Amino acid sequence: MRLAPLGGRFLDACRRRPTDVRPVWFMRQAGRYLKPYRDIRAKHGILDICKKPELAATVTLQPVEILDVDAAILFADILLPVEPMGLKLEFVSGEGPLIENPIASPEDIDGLSTSRTQDLGYTGEAIKLVSQALAGRIPIIGFVGAPFTLASYMVEGGPSKTFLKTKRLMLGDETMWRRLMGKLVDVLGDFARLQVGAGARAMQIFDSWA
Repeated sequence: MRLAPLGGRFLDACRRRPTDVRPVWFMRQAGRYLKPYRDIRAKHGILDICKKPELAATVTLQPVEILDVDAAILFADILLPVEPMGLKLEFVSGEGPLIENPIASPEDIDGLSTSRTQDLGYTGEAIKLVSQALAGRIPIIGFVGAPFTLASYMVEGGPSKTFLKTKRLMLGDETMWRRLMGKLVDVLGDFARLQVGAGARAMQIFDSWA
């Protein structure tokens, strides 16, 4: 497997080095604006695509070939780590990501696993497939969600406009909040290392709800 060189237009820009032209990539490179993506989504759900390396790699590569961007962004979801931690995740049409068993007590936090990051190995396999296809042409960007954003989903059970449950836990039980943050830091750090080990040359951290 040939990885992208540590230099190049995108990575040079990340290091604030001069580039011949400004590198171009998009936050949501793979998405509904692409017909090949819509064709795959007509047959597969979000989690199905994320968990099947061949599908995730195909979707990751689609905008690279169509738009000639300067980096490939892994097709995945920031909430994938909540499953090996013990929560049940699904994507519902028109509602987005929902967690069937959200955190509701200190016991729920204590019961969260931090030792099953290997269950996310399908993400690493997708990165390896993308690396093979790119053959060092451009780098792959991996990503994780930030602890606060994941915690908000885990406590609220899905998207929220008020985050009342999250605020109640954060402000009302600092000890348990810190315990939850600590577990998320461990899991997300392991997930980031998994992606880098598989071939991601840059990482983004998304804190959507901070």
